[in-house]
Amino acid sequence: MPVLIADAPPVPPPPPEPSAETAGAETSGAKVRRIAITATLVAGPGVALGVAVPLLWGHGVHLQDLVIAVVLYAVTGHGITIGFHRLFTHRSFKANRTLKICLAAAGSMAIEGSLVSWVANHRRHHRYSDAPGDPHSPHQHPTSTFKGFVHAHVGWLFNHDATPTARYAADLLADDDLVAINRLFPLFAAVSLALPFGIGYALSGTLTAALSALLWAGIIRMTLLHHVTWSTNSICHLYGTRPYKTTDQSTNFAPLALVSMGENWHNLHHAYPSSARHGAGPHQLDSSASFIKLFEKAGWATKVHWPPPQQLAPLHP
Repeated sequence: MPVLIADAPPVPPPPPEPSAETAGAETSGAKVRRIAITATLVAGPGVALGVAVPLLWGHGVHLQDLVIAVVLYAVTGHGITIGFHRLFTHRSFKANRTLKICLAAAGSMAIEGSLVSWVANHRRHHRYSDAPGDPHSPHQHPTSTFKGFVHAHVGWLFNHDATPTARYAADLLADDDLVAINRLFPLFAAVSLALPFGIGYALSGTLTAALSALLWAGIIRMTLLHHVTWSTNSICHLYGTRPYKTTDQSTNFAPLALVSMGENWHNLHHAYPSSARHGAGPHQLDSSASFIKLFEKAGWATKVHWPPPQQLAPLHP
């Protein structure tokens, strides 16, 4: 039987934030490595595109590249939205072991960071949403919307503001399966890019086709998903509608519905974080919720927290 949102067990609140004196200083070497890795993920795809265009000039984009890209976008994207977000962060449903592992692996292949750190950051975001302590609120720069947008979208990634995983994701650290997947994040990241290269070569038998698939179904696919995810932090806290009253500035931004797989209905999500469905109004596309419904019917997902009608009242005045 579906579980109502009101019955969902809340994520245990973490202890208070450590003080600046006890947070620990970052060494210069660690800072350089952190910034280099972040810059590679944020700016690297643009550099790779600039290098690849002259090499592939005259070859264009092939249909098989786009098909591979769409499939991998859907798999890795739903790994984030269903797995990292709704299952592991908010416990919107209970997954059997096979589904749990598959979702954790698929989300890791999105290359948005390891499972435990992703969940810890997002739980911290909800704890301090749009208030001091929120790692990526666009309202940290109240006098400049542009600066706030840049900070929420990518700027926060460069900050030395590590979220303590033992405080915010202790339940994940107690799960041996998830700890193993978390440690294997670099491998999943490599597979995410090697897979389109291998498929492209297998289908066409040429290095040019393999590189083209890597570009479109690997690098560009990954980059698009990253910016869609970051848009939830930036756009969905600045622009859109607010049918629900929340203590933060979360919004619903309809144009992102398809590519965000339902994460754009961010205002309802902040009103009822444990809801398995974010797009709960008429015609609000939420492919993540649709897959969770299929998993529930198959018996792979149980104790799903569907929003009861009384909590959807603001959408039906």
